[in-house]
Amino acid sequence: MLNWNEYLQLSAGLVAVVKPLGAIPIFIALTAARTRDERKHTAVLCAIAVFLVLLAALLAGEPILDFFGIGLPAFRVAGGILVLLMGLSMLHVSPDRSRHTPEETAESCDKESVAIVPLAIPLLSGPGAISTTIVYGHMGHSWTHYLLVGGVIFSVALLILLALMTAPKISEVMGNTGMNVVTRLMGLVLASIAVEFIAKGLSALFPVLAGTV
Repeated sequence: MLNWNEYLQLSAGLVAVVKPLGAIPIFIALTAARTRDERKHTAVLCAIAVFLVLLAALLAGEPILDFFGIGLPAFRVAGGILVLLMGLSMLHVSPDRSRHTPEETAESCDKESVAIVPLAIPLLSGPGAISTTIVYGHMGHSWTHYLLVGGVIFSVALLILLALMTAPKISEVMGNTGMNVVTRLMGLVLASIAVEFIAKGLSALFPVLAGTV
């Protein structure tokens, strides 16, 4: 029986990790010298790239973990710690270097296309988003489960496309204060999900904790 709460939690978690609104300032800065059509093309390519990266994580995540001999509980704890650090960074509205470093921002300005790098990878579909997708993706093994998770990923990609297509208007309306408020709220959601990741991973690694977690 499907647990719809898990898919709702995945949707909230992916949106919080990917943080489409947080990419708006960087998108505007990197496409400032481009025409309107070029910005639209960049937004479409970025959304497609994010969708493909997360879909690959969903379908190939577990085989990759098996290849390296990493158990899902250990990966859940490691991914939870990474996501927790991202959430804490968002709560303080400080730059998260696990997603994108200042050096990469400076380097990307000289590149012909920024849709794939750095926007899609690692800014939007970074380690946190990939970890979240793998952990939730392997809570079930039916085709229905994979289709639903794929649908969530597709919905997140559409949100990214919408955010980037309307980036100038959103930035103008919300301003720095509005963006900071949204960032802090998403950071709180992200931190809560990360704690659950870590708790479930630890209970699987150490069954004695299962009765208390």
